[in-house]
Amino acid sequence: MISNPVMTSLSMEEWRNRATVHRARAEHYTIPARRRRDCGMPHPIEDFLFQYYPYPISLLENWQPGCGVVLEWGEAAEFEPPPLFSERHYTVADGWIAVDTSRLGSKERERLKWITVLLAATRNRPPNFDCYGLHEWAMVYRGKEVRHEKTTPLRLPQAAIDAVVESRAICCSHHDAFRFFASEARPMNRLQPTLESRIEMEQPGCVHANMDLYKWAAKSMPWIGSELLLECFELAVGLRDLDMRASPYDLTAWGREPICIETPEGRRIYEMEQRRLASGAVVLRERLITALKMLEL
Repeated sequence: MISNPVMTSLSMEEWRNRATVHRARAEHYTIPARRRRDCGMPHPIEDFLFQYYPYPISLLENWQPGCGVVLEWGEAAEFEPPPLFSERHYTVADGWIAVDTSRLGSKERERLKWITVLLAATRNRPPNFDCYGLHEWAMVYRGKEVRHEKTTPLRLPQAAIDAVVESRAICCSHHDAFRFFASEARPMNRLQPTLESRIEMEQPGCVHANMDLYKWAAKSMPWIGSELLLECFELAVGLRDLDMRASPYDLTAWGREPICIETPEGRRIYEMEQRRLASGAVVLRERLITALKMLEL
């Protein structure tokens, strides 16, 4: 018996079509990523999300309906390849199949509760739009460690990069960005975010917090559904593009012109683009919170 709240019922033809359309949309990203991986030529923007976040490429491709959707089953068990729906998460009853929230284990419930709390806390905090992407500059301060130097050269001399870091107020609120700061740059940050302080510090203007919507969606699969996961991924691609174009790296070989945040005009462009992407993140964050609340954790 399927006891979850049902909002949508899809015939076999409808959900198969959705799965096909979804896979084609995802393959716009996944097929080139696999090719580059096989050739050993990673793209500093487009492949970053597959490297930084430890989720298989196939997670984007394999469609899952999410909680609140029941699918006509019939002979669909033969829908190959690959088998779409794991017995670990799904129940079949009376010719229909759906995710079964009774199969959520206690650890998974606690993890999803924590994600919901973090997303709500981030949503309720005022956004900050005056960081101008300086975290990437702080990471290469003094030049002792340049994270992407094997694939992407710097566009400015080290002395010029250091001068920018020293001349601007740094206000990075994201632990996963701050932890990569050069040791000499860490005291320059007005904030000192930690792994434990994420709920108290993450805010909705942050490029990295908004990029992380993909991570939280991935950690919430298959319960929240693949369309939302892919939309979070697509937003994250745009955020990573902004992140790297505003960095001290030279991406012209990859077809990206820099946003020169060391200039007033560059900072104006950065803030405008940051605000645009953050407005998209507001919508996706709210949808993710709503989807998680449907699980009645």
